[in-house]
Amino acid sequence: MKSIYVVMHHRKDDLEGLAYQLVRALTEAGITVFAEPWLLRRLERRKDIPLAQGDPNYCEAVLSVGGDGTFLRANAIAVGYGLPILGINLGTVGFLAEVEWEQLVEACRSLAMEEYNIRRRMMLAAMLESYTPGRQKTWYALNDVVLSRGGYSRLIGVHAAVNGQDVGRFIADGLIVATPTGSTGYSLSAGGPIVHPDVECILLTPICAHSLQHRPVVAAPDHQVELMLDETYTTRGVQCSVDGQEVVILQPGERLLVTRAPFDALLIETQPQSFFTTIRLKLAEWSR
Repeated sequence: MKSIYVVMHHRKDDLEGLAYQLVRALTEAGITVFAEPWLLRRLERRKDIPLAQGDPNYCEAVLSVGGDGTFLRANAIAVGYGLPILGINLGTVGFLAEVEWEQLVEACRSLAMEEYNIRRRMMLAAMLESYTPGRQKTWYALNDVVLSRGGYSRLIGVHAAVNGQDVGRFIADGLIVATPTGSTGYSLSAGGPIVHPDVECILLTPICAHSLQHRPVVAAPDHQVELMLDETYTTRGVQCSVDGQEVVILQPGERLLVTRAPFDALLIETQPQSFFTTIRLKLAEWSR
């Protein structure tokens, strides 16, 4: 690998010092470093941090430096250009990032020598169907699509169906539709199962459901999940977020269709890792 596009967390302490270490490790490995526009502007006065100008079209991969939020933002760029992505973890837990900061130099050498594997992770496509002109749109998620009450003062009602078959009406703070990758994120916090990423499926996890009969549901990866607001219970719009970013307010009468995306995320693996070992270590760190 000869060139890489860097996406970095905006608000890290000593950002310039971290950027210097990162770029030095990459350039010493023989990799040209491109960076997103805000980072270029931030570091333009630092002659000791050589950054090339250009978009990801000039690169062979995307490098995320930060936590899971940064990784999800970087992955949106990566899939847009059909590039693989590697995460360097600077966050507290970092389920998505494979490499810890202390392993930076070794990871850069692996990239330069092309000593890595690429693992495919399924993604979701969330399509809004609306009678209002101009509101139809599709978003893509590596982790999850979430309907939540946001600033709404009471629980919301969401009708869910899978392949046209009624799953039920969820009276809850919200409903999460997650990938196996997203099973270790918000879905896990809401009581959903941990799913190995090789087990392709779609998870439906209610958030603080009013009834104990509402449990997480696992659907096949080729199923279509249909979500609609219960208009007798929820009379105003609710927040729809994709990979942690609010994208639209779902209004009564609109449908949100969630299916497998037509493409996968491409995650770079520089060293073989056991999924269950990673989960065990990360959850132990999370509980401190």
